[in-house]
Amino acid sequence: MADISYDDEHRTWLIRLASTAYGLGLSGDGRVVRHLHWGPPCQPDDLAVLAAAGPAAHGTSRIGWGEEEPAEYVPWGGPRFDEPTLKADFADGTRGIEWRVTGHDIARDQTGATLTLDLADLAYPLRARLHYRAFDDSDVLERWASIRHAGGGGPIVLRQAHSANWWLPRRERWRLRYLTGGWASETRPAQAVLGPGKFTLESRRGVTSHHLQPYVALDDGTATEHSGEVWSALLAWSGSFRLVAETTPGGSVHVSGGWNEFDAPLELAPGDELSLPVFAGCYSGAGLGGLSRSWHAYELRHVLGDPARAGGSPSFPATSVPPGARAARLAGDGLPALRPVLYNSWEATGFDVTEEGQAELARLAAGLGVELFVVDDGWFAGRRDDHAGLGDWTPDPVKFPRGLGPLIDRVHELGMGFGLWIEPEMVNPDSDLYRAHPDWVLHFDRRSRSERRNQLVLNLARDDVAEWVHAVVDRLLSEHRIDFIKWDMNRHFSEPGWPDQAGRNPERVWTGYVRNLYAILDRLRAAHPDVAFEACEGGGGRIDLAMLARSEQAWISDNTDAWDRILIQEGFSQAYPAQAMMCWVTDSPNPLTGRRLPLRYRFHVAMSGALGLGGDLTRWSEAELTEARDLVARYKEIRPVVQHGHQHRLASTQDGPLGAVQYLSADGGRAVVFAWTGVRRFRPWPSRLRLAGLDPAARYRDEDSGEERSGASLMRLGLPLPDELDYASVLVRLRRTGISGQITASG
Repeated sequence: MADISYDDEHRTWLIRLASTAYGLGLSGDGRVVRHLHWGPPCQPDDLAVLAAAGPAAHGTSRIGWGEEEPAEYVPWGGPRFDEPTLKADFADGTRGIEWRVTGHDIARDQTGATLTLDLADLAYPLRARLHYRAFDDSDVLERWASIRHAGGGGPIVLRQAHSANWWLPRRERWRLRYLTGGWASETRPAQAVLGPGKFTLESRRGVTSHHLQPYVALDDGTATEHSGEVWSALLAWSGSFRLVAETTPGGSVHVSGGWNEFDAPLELAPGDELSLPVFAGCYSGAGLGGLSRSWHAYELRHVLGDPARAGGSPSFPATSVPPGARAARLAGDGLPALRPVLYNSWEATGFDVTEEGQAELARLAAGLGVELFVVDDGWFAGRRDDHAGLGDWTPDPVKFPRGLGPLIDRVHELGMGFGLWIEPEMVNPDSDLYRAHPDWVLHFDRRSRSERRNQLVLNLARDDVAEWVHAVVDRLLSEHRIDFIKWDMNRHFSEPGWPDQAGRNPERVWTGYVRNLYAILDRLRAAHPDVAFEACEGGGGRIDLAMLARSEQAWISDNTDAWDRILIQEGFSQAYPAQAMMCWVTDSPNPLTGRRLPLRYRFHVAMSGALGLGGDLTRWSEAELTEARDLVARYKEIRPVVQHGHQHRLASTQDGPLGAVQYLSADGGRAVVFAWTGVRRFRPWPSRLRLAGLDPAARYRDEDSGEERSGASLMRLGLPLPDELDYASVLVRLRRTGISGQITASG
């Protein structure tokens, strides 16, 4: 159980999480909240010793102590030259902050405990509150700050306002792992060795971006997938962000993160308060795999799909859906309900959408056991290609002369839910909306309006635009029996201007856009609690904790090539759970890469997440439809283990032509293993795959062959790999049957 305690004698706070701890303390003059500990469990006495040790506790020389004191929230000002967490300008020309700590509060609720520290500037009406949220069942610590102009004087301009600052213990070296890529190649694992100076990860695109995730994991260079200490942080923000990992001249390492201050100063008028997004952290002593499992468990219970939790930071919804509807979203043990098998029409039809064509695809999909049918782009007025129609969100009268109702009814008659693709943040210049409101898009006067995919970005920071977007989607959901929305966004910000607000801090468009987007989604989910949402941005361009809190799943890449997907999905799993990872089985050759892969292979890759289908079923042979039907049924049988189980990454295609992942049920009674090979080169090839996380003293039965092996044998000797040379795959289902007798090397 999470516990937060305060030692009044030594002025230290200890935050106990599920199996780790975090500690901080107050400096002697009461002006600095110092970081003391983040890692394995510790006791209040340990913090007292660390607090008394001062610089020696951090390996920092006393010469550098004033410059590099490990402040929990680093203000810019005085003799500090490292990355600040907050930088402010005051109306009289003063720049720089000097704090004092004025109080603290510890509170508990049904899921955990929260520590709040109050800070005040010594001379100006600038106030800050530092928030620390711990959960009873998690090792993830949520941190964020709220900044307030307490009144008096002119505006305060925030030049940089990060959410939190994470200090790491002293080590000889640090390796930083992160997730990078681009469109159709998202979440590729990458790493760098930190040296003196700063390593920066950022987006200036207005969205999280395909290029970088707001995620870092750090170790001393010795951690592996299965062992070693790892420290990690994830930012819950869906706009431009900036994470800075800095090695100071004194050898200290800290990571600061929040929304990106580039082109984005914020003015606080007297009385204004600004709540910053959550920057969550997690420590694991069980390697990268253990770290991922900690993130997954936290996200399943406290983030994914609008969890039952209080608001505070803009990262997470402050509103909540009705209790009955929320209960329907939950499976056993408080976890989110399992995601249905989905069919999406995009790769089958493109823009050539008709009621008859979609009805035929729906008939075929239902015959395969699909549970949710989604009509993608092309259904609305004027949409013949990507040049027109965005903004005019009514059914195309040519394609749907009877409206969407008959198709929706037919899909429901077939026993499936009905879903719809929308892109309400965008507009085509060739649309009735743009002709009526050309001022509603992001733009600068006397500058070009750059189009990408023949579209422009609506300025959601404007309240009238945000209200229009909400009304359009609310009308769609109110007038139709829609069960699912795929919320897309296919371009990044350019010309981020707001001419109507010239001279009134128009740069707030960067953050105001995201805040209004959150408000729209929160209102829609509260009003339509039975509708599920999928986060999408031209693939995986807007995936983060805050969007997952407003979505049941995410479309992680437009690349559906199964071989490419293995590495994309591996990277996604570093930070996010399989249940949130929508994966499609599409046609061969793949429409993007042209690669030809067996149907079973394509299924096995997609079955390692939330399964979807996206091929043109009218072109599949009877043999393919029969095989697909069997594989869908098999997926439904293993779905609880895949979506709610503990994931173990067993092999990576970064290291060779073999990828493998294992899911283990929470009680350890079932295991599901997927393995895939690519093109093999002539060299010694491993013939077996060693499993992880099993009970070495238990026996496990292969549910297909009936063979029984001990857990020790499966982890020591492993499973045989496929004999085929290229693009082979295997799915193994194991069930624990009892405790072994004498354990032997052969099992």
